[in-house]
Amino acid sequence: MDAQGRGHAGDIDPADQWVYNPSTNSYELRLNPSADQPRGSNGARPGAPRSRRAAASPASSSPQRPARSARPSRSSGSTGGEGDADRRLPGQRSRRAGAGNGSTGHSRRKPRAKPSGKQRVLRWSGGILGLLLISGCATVYWAYRHFNDNIDKVDVGIDNKATSNAPVNILIIGTDARTGEGNQGYGDRDNSQGHADTTLLLHVSKDRSHATALSIPRDMVTTIPDCPTKQSDGTKKVIPGQENVRFNESLGQLGRDPGCTWRTVEELTGLKINHFMMADFDAVKTLSSAVGGVEVCVAKDINDKKSHLKLKAGTHRIEGEDALAFVRTRDSVGFGSDLSRIELQQQFLSSMFRQMKDSNTLGNPKKAWGLAEAATDALTVDTNIGNVPKLLDLAQDLQRVNPKNITFVTVPVLDNPTEKVRATVILDEAKAEPLFQMLRADKSLAGTKKGKGKSKGEKVKKAPASEVRVDVYNGGGPIGAAQQTVDWLQNSKSVQLSTNAGNAEGKQARTTLEYGADQAGQAATLAEMMGLPKSALKKSSQDAGAGVAMTLTLGKDFSSAGTPIKAPDTVPDGVQNINGGNKNVCAK
Repeated sequence: MDAQGRGHAGDIDPADQWVYNPSTNSYELRLNPSADQPRGSNGARPGAPRSRRAAASPASSSPQRPARSARPSRSSGSTGGEGDADRRLPGQRSRRAGAGNGSTGHSRRKPRAKPSGKQRVLRWSGGILGLLLISGCATVYWAYRHFNDNIDKVDVGIDNKATSNAPVNILIIGTDARTGEGNQGYGDRDNSQGHADTTLLLHVSKDRSHATALSIPRDMVTTIPDCPTKQSDGTKKVIPGQENVRFNESLGQLGRDPGCTWRTVEELTGLKINHFMMADFDAVKTLSSAVGGVEVCVAKDINDKKSHLKLKAGTHRIEGEDALAFVRTRDSVGFGSDLSRIELQQQFLSSMFRQMKDSNTLGNPKKAWGLAEAATDALTVDTNIGNVPKLLDLAQDLQRVNPKNITFVTVPVLDNPTEKVRATVILDEAKAEPLFQMLRADKSLAGTKKGKGKSKGEKVKKAPASEVRVDVYNGGGPIGAAQQTVDWLQNSKSVQLSTNAGNAEGKQARTTLEYGADQAGQAATLAEMMGLPKSALKKSSQDAGAGVAMTLTLGKDFSSAGTPIKAPDTVPDGVQNINGGNKNVCAK
């Protein structure tokens, strides 16, 4: 209790019962100060209770804060020191009766009113709310640490931001590794490090209006480039590349990590990849259950002895082991090949995406938690998205795409004419290259319209063909491509100021045209002649000057003079594809 509560405090201010103790160098509560306390130089006990009587300050005609009659001023000749009564308790001297109320006489502080029942309830509820907020923050922090600890990541030696204002290419890899929890018992290779068993390249347009999921057959013969990998001890090791090997050997074999599959796909398609996500068998089971099952359709009864899938003809909602069996089945559908299995996987993934969007999985706390738990525990990602905030940013960015504007397509291939024993395929370049061009040009395979209100770009007046001056280099085209192009330009297009400049210093995937700011008219004329996409034009901010030629470097995308390099507007005939919004897809 304080002096006021004891009922005999007189003129003692309860706040003044907190006194400074020079021995401990701190303030102490003294209800009954003794007379033998040490005194200051003015004879007053340091921190002793002061009289509450006050007089108006003579320094001003207006009422001021009452002066302390028992408190010596700094000008009274006090020498100060630890025992000086001039020491204050911050914040407690402002609540004094008579301050600013116009009173110039003596004043006594009124007893402090007890809080009403309503006020007590508000105080208690405020305290409880504070505890809940602290608890909530602790829960969020715990969840953050929990999900962060779940994530496995691999440093592929490429530094990319989690999101960007550009097209996004994400490599999704399904590995058949038998190692890890929930992956044993599938097949006869219990200790296998796995292959790139299922691979999709998800291309999301710059304006997020559409996306394309490009399936890459695992048995396609391709070239795997040299691949730098980071070892467990922090050192780097380059895994030598190979030619004429199956695509699925780009992962797991010879110590190759997801970065090797990443570089193989870039070499194949000419697209720059931003991130990768890798899932194993167990991921299919847990993710399918987390979204509440995935709806699939089969046109006939299936009883596959290898995958153990048993389904009657019709529509089913599957999850767990059944979901894994569905995406692994191939002998009982189509031609019994990996290409037929790819169609099942595309149906499964498109349905899963629709399920998430239709049921608002991300907006349902329980479902979102289950999905986050399953995803972070099952996925391996690159270090650029290797924590919860970055993964969340990427997910929120990608979920803007409508399922109706997602196209699932398979890289076009042909039977391998040189392979008799092993069932391999080769790239159908005549169909694959136009398809890759569409993705590089950020064109939709779903026929969606681009966003409204976009800038139409700078209008440039084309220069006459006789004024176009260009040096042509071969940087990846067929042998003799530079000379063939110069002959074509001079004889068919009247570009007499074209010159064969020989081979470029290095190989490049894409054809480019570099020009100065004062050559925009020439560049527009040449780009139209050769069918160059906008992405091929590299304009300098500086003028080139009179008599200086533009630089045309033919890349690997160049086939022959007169054949447009610009991407087509439609998918080549015969390329297998399905729309992500189509609910009537049924495996045959």
